[in-house]
Amino acid sequence: MGLGSGKPDGNRDNPVDPISYQRFRPCVVKDCIHAVLTEELANAEHSPEEMPQLTKCLSETIKDELKEMGFDGYKMVVQVVIGEQREPVTPIETPTPTSMAAHCVWDADTDNYTRDVFMNDSLFCVVAAFGCFYY
Repeated sequence: MGLGSGKPDGNRDNPVDPISYQRFRPCVVKDCIHAVLTEELANAEHSPEEMPQLTKCLSETIKDELKEMGFDGYKMVVQVVIGEQREPVTPIETPTPTSMAAHCVWDADTDNYTRDVFMNDSLFCVVAAFGCFYY
């Protein structure tokens, strides 16, 4: 352990050393999320009755894909939000941008996140994936 830090000191023999694991890489994770969303939502139509199940399915699929990527030692948290795309009521109105915010307390040396947004004519989907290293 590093002096007074409460964290491993970078010794590769330490079984809970994040250096010995594949780190959470936001750009790789974002590509994975984008591939899942493109495959699953390309022809999807917004249906209020089906969205809760689709949200859960997307979250589980993305989490499973991330586990297969070998981020050993990481807890993956995937948040999915799906909403309906609506036409502006008047020609002057513009659609509001889609965004999501999160506030986290974590270890900046090992933990990270990424997000991706998918939109088609019927729906929008915002996904945030968080990788938190277990010490």
